[in-house]
Amino acid sequence: MEPNTIYIVDHLRNWPWKRRAINPHYEQCKSESESWAENFHALSPKAQNAFNRCNLSLLAAMAYPKLNKDGFLVGCDVMNLVFLLDEWSEESNAAEAQHLGDTIMDALRNPHNIRPQGEWAGGELARQFWVNAIRTATPTAQQQFITIFQEYSNSVVQQSADRDQRHIHTVDSYMKTRRITIGAKPLIVINRVHMDIPDYVMSNEVIKRMHETLYDMLGIENDLYSYNVEQARGDDGFNLVTIVMHQLQLDVQSAFDWIGTFHDELAEKFLHDYNNLPSWGQEVDKGVAQYVDDLGNWVRANEQWSFESQRYFGTEGLRIMIERTFKLLPKKEYMSVKPDQQLRAPENAASGGNYSPSDVIPCV
Repeated sequence: MEPNTIYIVDHLRNWPWKRRAINPHYEQCKSESESWAENFHALSPKAQNAFNRCNLSLLAAMAYPKLNKDGFLVGCDVMNLVFLLDEWSEESNAAEAQHLGDTIMDALRNPHNIRPQGEWAGGELARQFWVNAIRTATPTAQQQFITIFQEYSNSVVQQSADRDQRHIHTVDSYMKTRRITIGAKPLIVINRVHMDIPDYVMSNEVIKRMHETLYDMLGIENDLYSYNVEQARGDDGFNLVTIVMHQLQLDVQSAFDWIGTFHDELAEKFLHDYNNLPSWGQEVDKGVAQYVDDLGNWVRANEQWSFESQRYFGTEGLRIMIERTFKLLPKKEYMSVKPDQQLRAPENAASGGNYSPSDVIPCV
């Protein structure tokens, strides 16, 4: 291979969920959800355009292929909510992130209360999201979503505190933290928005382990695909590739290979649990079977979306998905940009292939 060319192993070469499934309500709900979110003007026009290139509705369409229109619209809307919180918290200290999270949680817990004048737009966005969601979500799903979103909000604050303190992770400590902070946690609850899977099932050790393994796989994929842009911006400190390189004294390609083997081990672990589920009776088992099938599909959906959208690789995604190679971008200094400011690269930004750090908004 050419110098500075990195090979990404096909992590899903043996993954049973091979088909790219799309929700039939994708186009209609994508339009409705994006128009709804943009009406809050939480991002500048240029930043909103870059954010839209992430095409979160496409991820929703792949992750929730079986939901009806009402459920799928909730899935599209929650993508906007989670990624908005993540985007704002990226440029916030711990106290500011706490305020953002508290605002959203108050709106979710009190959806019929008018939001305070002059409040951050995320509060009203969260309120409207939840008013619509509770029209279709089961009471069980509602309660579980609130609980998990609170956990996710707490983790966002902790991640901001780690940045403030410049906390250095080992592989083990990073994986534990990443498992908590990954934005997929509240997103995955939407797969059971119309289900009544009891809490005692969700707290079963096998189900908990499947969730943790899934979060690990999704986090690994996101870190591998975001690494190139992050290292070029000098923003790769909270990325598994960098942590593996430092801890194990590996170069970039060797770190990618090591992580690829780690991902294979996680896949085997997930499939073992998938094929050895406990039984809770016929009615509950039917819902659990559908749900864990959705969990397996999430891995395929995230992988496919990572290449089809312009989030990580600009317009080069489909080529990289097939050829599995990319060139390391040259390191450049990029200004930290808050979500309400325009995203722009320096005029002399160098290209690496057909995409550059300015092509991809850091939306997780």
